Amino acid sequence: MTAASVSGTAAARRAGARRAPLLLAAGFCLLAGLNAALGMLGLPAPVTADRLPQVHGVLMVLGFAGTLVALERAVALGRPWGYAAPGCLGAGGLLLLSPVDLVVPRLLLAAGCAALVALYVRFWRRQPSAALLAQAAGAVSALGAALLWLGGIDVPRMLPWLVAFLVLTIAGERLELARVAVLAPSAEPVFLACVGAAATGVVATLLWPATGTVLLGAALLALVAWLVVHDVARKLLRATGLPRFTAACLLAGYAWLALAGTLWLLNGPVTEGTRYDAVVHAVFLGFVMSMIMAHAPVILPAVLRRPLPYHPALAAAAWLLHLSLALRVLVGDLRDIRGAWQLGGVLNIVAVLLFAVSAATASALATRRAGASAPAPSDPAPAASPSDTPRTPR
Repeated sequence: MTAASVSGTAAARRAGARRAPLLLAAGFCLLAGLNAALGMLGLPAPVTADRLPQVHGVLMVLGFAGTLVALERAVALGRPWGYAAPGCLGAGGLLLLSPVDLVVPRLLLAAGCAALVALYVRFWRRQPSAALLAQAAGAVSALGAALLWLGGIDVPRMLPWLVAFLVLTIAGERLELARVAVLAPSAEPVFLACVGAAATGVVATLLWPATGTVLLGAALLALVAWLVVHDVARKLLRATGLPRFTAACLLAGYAWLALAGTLWLLNGPVTEGTRYDAVVHAVFLGFVMSMIMAHAPVILPAVLRRPLPYHPALAAAAWLLHLSLALRVLVGDLRDIRGAWQLGGVLNIVAVLLFAVSAATASALATRRAGASAPAPSDPAPAASPSDTPRTPR
């Protein structure tokens, strides 16, 4: 290894270390959200706080997932100001757990979402695309949710905005990858029509809840159909290792999103009870968490500059997530069996923690092996190739 490549690797690791606090903030929001979930299941939780159930949804969507999305976007931009988005979202999520007045974290979350929209504006100036438009619509939905919450709207009423944030963001990312293959000329216009219908439905849920929710449910089903047809995941199910794991997580996630869309289409607006729980967790556990699991072996190394090789334990956690979610939603929620709902909820938490521990362990072992096998800087080695240079996503 040459001195230049050693220096480049060291610089990349230092950059990863500077981003680690933001990832830790997201992780802490996740742990606090899982802790709150235990209390909401009617079970003992390690930490109890009066307002944890009140902030649980926003903590998980904007504090945890929002910080992850914004951090990946900031890394892709490569400008210091871009880190204002994950910084504000992470800080706002952490302050939700503190005794400070809720207006402070609400303002920070709104500022973080506004900074995320600004990131997409910069990306749009670089290279406009249908995929980027969908992701930007997701960011605008996040900002709308944050402003609604700041204005006093409760989480069940702004749920469609939180759903649109992550669904449109992920759908835009999948379109980018689908474009690697040859898409039919009509594919992108149909995709944008689905995105437009979803955005229209989200706005309509505030003015005409019944009509807006039905429209949003139909739009989600259309979007799932588009993803299943055009996503490369179907072609990778016969592969092995990481490609098969990623494909399985993606397709399972699409199935859960289709269930949520169907429930909205058939039942209209639900703001409490078992149907509400089914929609919420079909989207945020079945779809979003499955997508996070699918992309973690690619995104986390790009953000932290640490390897995350595929390990069967990651697949075990994903299987546990989907099986336990089926118990919780299909048996517990839709058949109103409390014991199944509680057991499924506990196993959901175990699955998420198992994935986090497995990923951290696999990354630490891979980093240790890489460090042990790396030659000293003075050893002769071939010149670094372009593939040796750390790159951000995009």
